[in-house]
Amino acid sequence: MAKKKTPQEGKKFDNPNVMGLHAEVLEQPITETLELNYMPYAMSVIVSRAIPEIDGFKPSHRKLLYTMYDMGLLTKARTKSANVVGATMKLNPHGDAAIYDTMVRLSRGYGALLHPFVDSKGNFGKVYSRDMAWAASRYTEVKLDTICGELFRDIDQDTVDFVDNYDGKLKEPALLPTTFPNVLVSANQGIAVGMASNLCGFNLGEVCDTTIAFLKNPDHDILSTLKAPDLPTGGELIYDAAALGEIYRTGRGSFKVRAKWRYLKSENLIEVYEIPYSTTSEAIMDKVSELVKAGKIKEIADMRDETDLTGLKLAIDLKRGTDPDKLMSKLFRMTPLMDSQSCNFNVLIAGMPRVMGVREILEEWTAWRADSVRRRVYFNMKKKQKYFKELHTELKPG
Repeated sequence: MAKKKTPQEGKKFDNPNVMGLHAEVLEQPITETLELNYMPYAMSVIVSRAIPEIDGFKPSHRKLLYTMYDMGLLTKARTKSANVVGATMKLNPHGDAAIYDTMVRLSRGYGALLHPFVDSKGNFGKVYSRDMAWAASRYTEVKLDTICGELFRDIDQDTVDFVDNYDGKLKEPALLPTTFPNVLVSANQGIAVGMASNLCGFNLGEVCDTTIAFLKNPDHDILSTLKAPDLPTGGELIYDAAALGEIYRTGRGSFKVRAKWRYLKSENLIEVYEIPYSTTSEAIMDKVSELVKAGKIKEIADMRDETDLTGLKLAIDLKRGTDPDKLMSKLFRMTPLMDSQSCNFNVLIAGMPRVMGVREILEEWTAWRADSVRRRVYFNMKKKQKYFKELHTELKPG
Protein backbone atom coordinates (compact mmCIF):
# COMPACT_ATOMS: atom_id res chain seq x y z
CA MET A 1 0.00 0.00 0.00
CA ALA A 2 1.34 3.37 -0.99
CA LYS A 3 2.42 5.64 1.80
CA LYS A 4 0.01 8.48 2.44
CA LYS A 5 1.49 11.83 1.52
CA THR A 6 1.35 14.60 4.05
CA PRO A 7 1.00 18.24 3.05
CA GLN A 8 4.37 19.92 2.63
CA GLU A 9 5.06 22.36 5.38
CA GLY A 10 6.01 25.89 4.38
CA LYS A 11 9.46 27.19 5.10
CA LYS A 12 9.79 28.95 8.41
CA PHE A 13 11.79 32.12 8.84
CA ASP A 14 13.11 33.51 12.06
CA ASN A 15 12.88 37.09 13.26
CA PRO A 16 9.61 38.32 11.75
CA ASN A 17 9.46 42.10 11.21
CA VAL A 18 7.33 44.54 13.18
CA MET A 19 4.27 43.80 11.02
CA GLY A 20 4.47 40.09 11.77
CA LEU A 21 5.59 39.30 8.21
CA HIS A 22 8.62 37.29 7.18
CA ALA A 23 9.12 39.27 3.93
CA GLU A 24 11.21 42.42 3.80
CA VAL A 25 9.42 45.69 4.55
CA LEU A 26 10.83 48.73 2.83
CA GLU A 27 10.50 51.94 4.78
CA GLN A 28 9.94 54.84 2.39
CA PRO A 29 8.45 58.35 2.63
CA ILE A 30 4.91 58.36 1.23
CA THR A 31 5.78 61.17 -1.19
CA GLU A 32 8.49 58.99 -2.71
CA THR A 33 6.13 55.99 -2.88
CA LEU A 34 3.53 58.04 -4.73
CA GLU A 35 6.12 59.42 -7.13
CA LEU A 36 7.52 55.98 -7.94
CA ASN A 37 4.21 54.10 -8.20
CA TYR A 38 1.25 56.42 -8.74
CA MET A 39 2.78 59.04 -11.04
CA PRO A 40 3.93 56.63 -13.80
CA TYR A 41 0.42 55.16 -13.88
CA ALA A 42 -1.21 58.59 -13.93
CA MET A 43 1.06 59.86 -16.71
CA SER A 44 0.47 56.67 -18.71
CA VAL A 45 -3.29 57.27 -18.65
CA ILE A 46 -2.85 60.96 -19.49
CA VAL A 47 -0.36 60.50 -22.33
CA SER A 48 -1.47 57.15 -23.76
CA ARG A 49 -5.24 57.23 -23.45
CA ALA A 50 -7.32 60.13 -22.25
CA ILE A 51 -6.02 63.52 -23.40
CA PRO A 52 -5.94 64.57 -27.10
CA GLU A 53 -2.77 65.95 -28.69
CA ILE A 54 -2.25 68.95 -30.97
CA ASP A 55 -3.53 67.02 -34.02
CA GLY A 56 -6.87 66.67 -32.22
CA PHE A 57 -6.71 62.92 -31.66
CA LYS A 58 -6.25 60.52 -28.79
CA PRO A 59 -3.98 57.50 -29.46
CA SER A 60 -6.98 55.18 -29.95
CA HIS A 61 -8.42 57.47 -32.65
CA ARG A 62 -5.07 57.87 -34.40
CA LYS A 63 -4.30 54.14 -34.43
CA LEU A 64 -7.71 53.31 -35.89
CA LEU A 65 -7.59 55.96 -38.62
CA TYR A 66 -4.00 55.14 -39.58
CA THR A 67 -4.88 51.44 -39.83
CA MET A 68 -7.74 52.31 -42.18
CA TYR A 69 -5.40 54.53 -44.21
CA ASP A 70 -2.83 51.73 -44.37
CA MET A 71 -5.58 49.39 -45.62
CA GLY A 72 -6.23 51.78 -48.51
CA LEU A 73 -9.69 52.74 -47.26
CA LEU A 74 -9.25 56.37 -48.27
CA THR A 75 -9.79 55.42 -51.91
CA LYS A 76 -11.10 51.84 -51.84
CA ALA A 77 -14.66 50.69 -51.27
CA ARG A 78 -16.02 50.02 -47.80
CA THR A 79 -15.00 46.89 -45.94
CA LYS A 80 -16.55 45.09 -42.99
CA SER A 81 -15.95 46.91 -39.71
CA ALA A 82 -14.70 43.64 -38.21
CA ASN A 83 -11.79 43.64 -40.70
CA VAL A 84 -10.72 47.09 -39.53
CA VAL A 85 -11.10 46.18 -35.86
CA GLY A 86 -8.91 43.11 -36.29
CA ALA A 87 -6.22 45.02 -38.17
CA THR A 88 -6.23 47.83 -35.59
CA MET A 89 -5.29 45.37 -32.86
CA LYS A 90 -1.79 45.26 -34.38
CA LEU A 91 -1.35 48.86 -33.19
CA ASN A 92 -3.81 49.04 -30.32
CA PRO A 93 -3.65 46.15 -27.79
CA HIS A 94 -7.27 46.46 -26.67
CA GLY A 95 -10.31 44.24 -27.03
CA ASP A 96 -12.42 44.35 -30.17
CA ALA A 97 -15.33 46.00 -28.35
CA ALA A 98 -13.23 48.99 -27.24
CA ILE A 99 -11.84 49.49 -30.76
CA TYR A 100 -15.29 49.20 -32.34
CA ASP A 101 -16.71 51.72 -29.85
CA THR A 102 -14.00 54.16 -30.97
CA MET A 103 -14.92 53.56 -34.61
CA VAL A 104 -18.61 54.17 -33.90
CA ARG A 105 -17.88 57.53 -32.30
CA LEU A 106 -15.89 58.65 -35.36
CA SER A 107 -18.56 57.49 -37.82
CA ARG A 108 -20.99 59.51 -39.89
CA GLY A 109 -23.87 57.29 -38.83
CA TYR A 110 -23.41 57.98 -35.12
CA GLY A 111 -23.31 61.75 -35.60
CA ALA A 112 -21.01 62.72 -32.71
CA LEU A 113 -18.72 64.90 -34.86
CA LEU A 114 -19.33 67.93 -37.05
CA HIS A 115 -17.10 66.37 -39.71
CA PRO A 116 -17.01 62.57 -39.26
CA PHE A 117 -13.85 60.70 -40.23
CA VAL A 118 -15.46 57.33 -40.93
CA ASP A 119 -17.90 56.89 -43.82
CA SER A 120 -20.25 54.25 -42.44
CA LYS A 121 -22.95 51.93 -43.75
CA GLY A 122 -25.33 50.11 -41.46
CA ASN A 123 -26.72 50.77 -38.00
CA PHE A 124 -24.22 52.81 -35.97
CA GLY A 125 -26.73 54.10 -33.41
CA LYS A 126 -27.11 57.80 -32.67
CA VAL A 127 -25.27 60.08 -30.27
CA TYR A 128 -28.59 61.57 -29.10
CA SER A 129 -29.98 58.15 -28.11
CA ARG A 130 -28.98 56.23 -24.99
CA ASP A 131 -30.79 53.02 -25.90
CA MET A 132 -30.31 52.82 -29.68
CA ALA A 133 -27.62 50.13 -29.80
CA TRP A 134 -25.38 49.87 -32.86
CA ALA A 135 -25.11 46.68 -34.88
CA ALA A 136 -22.21 44.27 -34.40
CA SER A 137 -19.04 44.92 -36.39
CA ARG A 138 -19.66 41.92 -38.67
CA TYR A 139 -22.81 43.61 -40.03
CA THR A 140 -21.54 47.15 -40.67
CA GLU A 141 -19.15 48.54 -43.28
CA VAL A 142 -16.73 51.46 -43.22
CA LYS A 143 -14.14 53.45 -45.14
CA LEU A 144 -12.38 56.75 -44.50
CA ASP A 145 -14.44 59.85 -45.19
CA THR A 146 -13.23 62.40 -47.75
CA ILE A 147 -11.97 64.84 -45.10
CA CYS A 148 -9.36 62.28 -44.03
CA GLY A 149 -7.36 63.22 -47.11
CA GLU A 150 -6.42 66.36 -45.14
CA LEU A 151 -5.39 64.28 -42.12
CA PHE A 152 -2.88 62.16 -44.05
CA ARG A 153 -1.67 64.65 -46.66
CA ASP A 154 2.08 64.20 -47.27
CA ILE A 155 2.39 61.68 -44.42
CA ASP A 156 4.87 59.75 -46.61
CA GLN A 157 7.14 62.81 -46.89
CA ASP A 158 8.61 62.84 -43.36
CA THR A 159 6.08 65.39 -42.11
CA VAL A 160 5.69 63.56 -38.77
CA ASP A 161 7.70 61.12 -36.67
CA PHE A 162 6.95 57.41 -36.78
CA VAL A 163 7.35 55.27 -33.66
CA ASP A 164 7.30 51.55 -32.89
CA ASN A 165 4.01 49.91 -32.03
CA TYR A 166 3.60 48.08 -28.71
CA ASP A 167 5.56 44.98 -29.78
CA GLY A 168 8.13 46.77 -31.95
CA LYS A 169 7.11 44.98 -35.16
CA LEU A 170 5.31 47.87 -36.90
CA LYS A 171 5.62 51.63 -37.21
CA GLU A 172 2.85 54.15 -36.59
CA PRO A 173 2.72 57.97 -36.71
CA ALA A 174 3.19 59.80 -33.43
CA LEU A 175 0.82 62.49 -34.77
CA LEU A 176 -1.20 62.96 -37.95
CA PRO A 177 -0.12 65.85 -40.24
CA THR A 178 -3.53 67.55 -40.25
CA THR A 179 -3.72 70.51 -42.63
CA PHE A 180 -6.34 72.30 -40.49
CA PRO A 181 -6.66 72.78 -36.70
CA ASN A 182 -8.69 69.64 -36.10
CA VAL A 183 -8.11 70.07 -32.36
CA LEU A 184 -10.61 72.97 -32.50
CA VAL A 185 -13.00 71.40 -35.01
CA SER A 186 -13.68 67.96 -33.54
CA ALA A 187 -15.31 67.71 -30.12
CA ASN A 188 -13.26 65.58 -27.73
CA GLN A 189 -13.77 64.42 -24.15
CA GLY A 190 -11.48 62.43 -21.89
CA ILE A 191 -11.08 61.62 -18.20
CA ALA A 192 -7.58 60.88 -16.96
CA VAL A 193 -6.15 60.42 -13.46
CA GLY A 194 -6.60 63.69 -11.63
CA MET A 195 -7.54 65.68 -14.73
CA ALA A 196 -9.93 65.78 -17.67
CA SER A 197 -10.33 67.30 -21.10
CA ASN A 198 -13.49 68.62 -22.75
CA LEU A 199 -13.02 70.36 -26.09
CA CYS A 200 -16.17 71.57 -27.82
CA GLY A 201 -16.16 71.72 -31.61
CA PHE A 202 -16.15 74.85 -33.76
CA ASN A 203 -17.30 75.49 -37.32
CA LEU A 204 -14.61 74.34 -39.78
CA GLY A 205 -14.91 77.42 -42.00
CA GLU A 206 -14.69 79.79 -39.04
CA VAL A 207 -11.67 77.93 -37.64
CA CYS A 208 -9.84 78.16 -40.97
CA ASP A 209 -10.70 81.87 -41.37
CA THR A 210 -9.51 82.52 -37.81
CA THR A 211 -6.26 80.61 -38.40
CA ILE A 212 -5.51 82.58 -41.58
CA ALA A 213 -6.28 85.87 -39.84
CA PHE A 214 -4.09 84.84 -36.88
CA LEU A 215 -1.17 84.00 -39.18
CA LYS A 216 -1.44 87.44 -40.76
CA ASN A 217 -1.92 89.22 -37.44
CA PRO A 218 -1.06 87.51 -34.11
CA ASP A 219 -3.17 90.14 -32.32
CA HIS A 220 -6.27 89.27 -34.34
CA ASP A 221 -9.57 89.46 -32.41
CA ILE A 222 -10.52 85.77 -32.21
CA LEU A 223 -14.18 86.48 -31.39
CA SER A 224 -14.64 88.47 -34.60
CA THR A 225 -14.17 85.37 -36.78
CA LEU A 226 -14.78 82.44 -34.41
CA LYS A 227 -18.31 83.36 -33.40
CA ALA A 228 -19.21 80.53 -31.00
CA PRO A 229 -18.91 76.76 -30.52
CA ASP A 230 -20.75 74.55 -33.01
CA LEU A 231 -22.31 71.33 -31.72
CA PRO A 232 -23.14 68.23 -33.82
CA THR A 233 -26.64 67.79 -32.37
CA GLY A 234 -27.55 71.44 -32.93
CA GLY A 235 -29.58 73.40 -30.41
CA GLU A 236 -29.51 77.07 -29.46
CA LEU A 237 -26.48 78.44 -27.63
CA ILE A 238 -27.20 80.80 -24.75
CA TYR A 239 -24.14 82.66 -23.54
CA ASP A 240 -22.80 85.98 -22.38
CA ALA A 241 -20.23 87.55 -24.73
CA ALA A 242 -17.90 88.27 -21.82
CA ALA A 243 -18.17 84.68 -20.55
CA LEU A 244 -17.47 83.32 -24.03
CA GLY A 245 -14.46 85.61 -24.31
CA GLU A 246 -13.20 84.19 -21.01
CA ILE A 247 -13.55 80.64 -22.38
CA TYR A 248 -11.56 81.66 -25.46
CA ARG A 249 -8.91 83.29 -23.26
CA THR A 250 -8.48 80.66 -20.53
CA GLY A 251 -9.87 77.45 -22.04
CA ARG A 252 -12.25 76.99 -19.11
CA GLY A 253 -15.91 77.82 -18.57
CA SER A 254 -19.38 76.76 -19.67
CA PHE A 255 -22.37 77.90 -21.68
CA LYS A 256 -26.00 76.84 -21.96
CA VAL A 257 -27.53 74.91 -24.85
CA ARG A 258 -31.26 74.47 -25.24
CA ALA A 259 -33.38 72.40 -27.59
CA LYS A 260 -35.01 73.69 -30.76
CA TRP A 261 -38.74 73.17 -31.12
CA ARG A 262 -41.77 74.13 -33.19
CA TYR A 263 -45.50 74.30 -32.43
CA LEU A 264 -48.00 72.69 -34.80
CA LYS A 265 -51.20 74.60 -34.12
CA SER A 266 -53.42 72.32 -36.20
CA GLU A 267 -52.43 69.33 -34.06
CA ASN A 268 -51.86 71.21 -30.77
CA LEU A 269 -48.46 69.55 -30.73
CA ILE A 270 -44.86 70.53 -29.92
CA GLU A 271 -42.05 68.92 -31.91
CA VAL A 272 -38.53 68.96 -30.46
CA TYR A 273 -36.04 68.35 -33.29
CA GLU A 274 -32.65 69.37 -31.83
CA ILE A 275 -31.41 68.72 -28.28
CA PRO A 276 -28.28 69.61 -26.27
CA TYR A 277 -25.16 67.58 -27.08
CA SER A 278 -24.75 66.54 -23.44
CA THR A 279 -28.08 64.71 -23.10
CA THR A 280 -30.19 62.05 -24.83
CA SER A 281 -33.79 61.75 -25.96
CA GLU A 282 -34.42 59.00 -23.38
CA ALA A 283 -33.07 61.14 -20.52
CA ILE A 284 -35.41 63.96 -21.55
CA MET A 285 -38.45 61.69 -21.76
CA ASP A 286 -37.65 60.06 -18.42
CA LYS A 287 -37.44 63.45 -16.71
CA VAL A 288 -40.66 64.74 -18.31
CA SER A 289 -42.46 61.54 -17.31
CA GLU A 290 -41.20 61.91 -13.75
CA LEU A 291 -42.45 65.51 -13.56
CA VAL A 292 -45.87 64.58 -15.00
CA LYS A 293 -46.28 61.72 -12.50
CA ALA A 294 -45.28 64.04 -9.65
CA GLY A 295 -47.92 66.56 -10.76
CA LYS A 296 -45.36 69.31 -11.39
CA ILE A 297 -46.31 69.51 -15.07
CA LYS A 298 -50.02 69.23 -15.91
CA GLU A 299 -50.13 70.67 -19.43
CA ILE A 300 -48.91 67.53 -21.25
CA ALA A 301 -51.37 64.91 -22.50
CA ASP A 302 -48.79 62.58 -24.03
CA MET A 303 -45.15 62.47 -25.13
CA ARG A 304 -43.66 60.17 -27.77
CA ASP A 305 -40.28 59.55 -29.37
CA GLU A 306 -40.99 59.71 -33.12
CA THR A 307 -37.35 59.63 -34.20
CA ASP A 308 -36.92 57.99 -37.61
CA LEU A 309 -34.52 58.00 -40.56
CA THR A 310 -35.19 61.71 -41.13
CA GLY A 311 -33.79 62.55 -37.70
CA LEU A 312 -34.68 63.27 -34.09
CA LYS A 313 -38.27 64.15 -33.19
CA LEU A 314 -39.88 64.21 -29.75
CA ALA A 315 -43.63 64.85 -29.97
CA ILE A 316 -45.46 66.47 -27.03
CA ASP A 317 -49.29 66.48 -27.15
CA LEU A 318 -50.71 69.46 -25.25
CA LYS A 319 -53.91 69.69 -23.28
CA ARG A 320 -56.50 72.18 -24.50
CA GLY A 321 -55.73 75.79 -23.59
CA THR A 322 -52.02 75.23 -22.96
CA ASP A 323 -49.65 78.05 -23.92
CA PRO A 324 -46.73 76.30 -25.72
CA ASP A 325 -44.24 79.09 -24.94
CA LYS A 326 -44.95 78.97 -21.21
CA LEU A 327 -44.75 75.18 -21.18
CA MET A 328 -41.40 75.16 -22.99
CA SER A 329 -40.03 77.77 -20.57
CA LYS A 330 -40.97 75.45 -17.73
CA LEU A 331 -39.45 72.42 -19.48
CA PHE A 332 -36.21 74.30 -20.18
CA ARG A 333 -35.98 75.11 -16.49
CA MET A 334 -36.83 71.64 -15.17
CA THR A 335 -35.50 69.14 -17.74
CA PRO A 336 -32.35 68.45 -19.81
CA LEU A 337 -34.01 70.25 -22.75
CA MET A 338 -31.65 72.99 -21.59
CA ASP A 339 -28.27 71.87 -20.32
CA SER A 340 -24.79 73.19 -19.60
CA GLN A 341 -21.83 72.46 -21.86
CA SER A 342 -18.54 72.57 -19.96
CA CYS A 343 -15.25 73.55 -21.58
CA ASN A 344 -11.81 72.44 -20.47
CA PHE A 345 -9.33 72.87 -23.34
CA ASN A 346 -6.71 70.47 -21.99
CA VAL A 347 -4.30 69.34 -24.73
CA LEU A 348 -1.03 67.39 -24.69
CA ILE A 349 1.88 69.51 -25.90
CA ALA A 350 5.16 67.57 -26.22
CA GLY A 351 3.75 64.95 -23.87
CA MET A 352 2.67 67.40 -21.15
CA PRO A 353 -0.97 68.39 -20.48
CA ARG A 354 -1.75 72.10 -20.80
CA VAL A 355 -5.03 73.96 -20.44
CA MET A 356 -4.98 76.64 -23.12
CA GLY A 357 -7.20 79.28 -24.62
CA VAL A 358 -8.01 79.37 -28.33
CA ARG A 359 -5.14 81.77 -29.12
CA GLU A 360 -2.59 79.53 -27.38
CA ILE A 361 -3.93 76.47 -29.19
CA LEU A 362 -3.57 78.29 -32.52
CA GLU A 363 -0.02 79.32 -31.60
CA GLU A 364 0.93 75.72 -30.81
CA TRP A 365 -0.82 74.30 -33.86
CA THR A 366 0.66 76.79 -36.34
CA ALA A 367 4.17 76.21 -34.92
CA TRP A 368 3.72 72.44 -35.18
CA ARG A 369 2.23 72.68 -38.68
CA ALA A 370 5.05 74.98 -39.85
CA ASP A 371 7.54 72.35 -38.69
CA SER A 372 5.65 69.66 -40.65
CA VAL A 373 5.77 71.81 -43.81
CA ARG A 374 9.48 72.49 -43.26
CA ARG A 375 10.14 68.75 -42.94
CA ARG A 376 8.24 68.09 -46.16
CA VAL A 377 10.28 70.72 -48.04
CA TYR A 378 13.58 69.26 -46.77
CA PHE A 379 12.42 65.75 -47.66
CA ASN A 380 11.64 66.73 -51.25
CA MET A 381 14.83 68.78 -51.53
CA LYS A 382 16.98 65.83 -50.41
CA LYS A 383 15.09 63.56 -52.78
CA LYS A 384 15.82 65.88 -55.72
CA GLN A 385 19.45 66.30 -54.65
CA LYS A 386 19.87 62.53 -54.62
CA TYR A 387 18.24 62.27 -58.04
CA PHE A 388 20.50 64.94 -59.59
CA LYS A 389 23.56 63.37 -57.99
CA GLU A 390 22.71 59.98 -59.51
CA LEU A 391 21.96 61.62 -62.85
CA HIS A 392 25.27 63.47 -62.77
CA THR A 393 27.10 60.21 -62.03
CA GLU A 394 25.44 58.48 -64.99
CA LEU A 395 26.22 61.35 -67.38
CA LYS A 396 29.79 61.78 -66.18
CA PRO A 397 32.28 60.67 -68.88
CA GLY A 398 33.93 57.33 -68.15
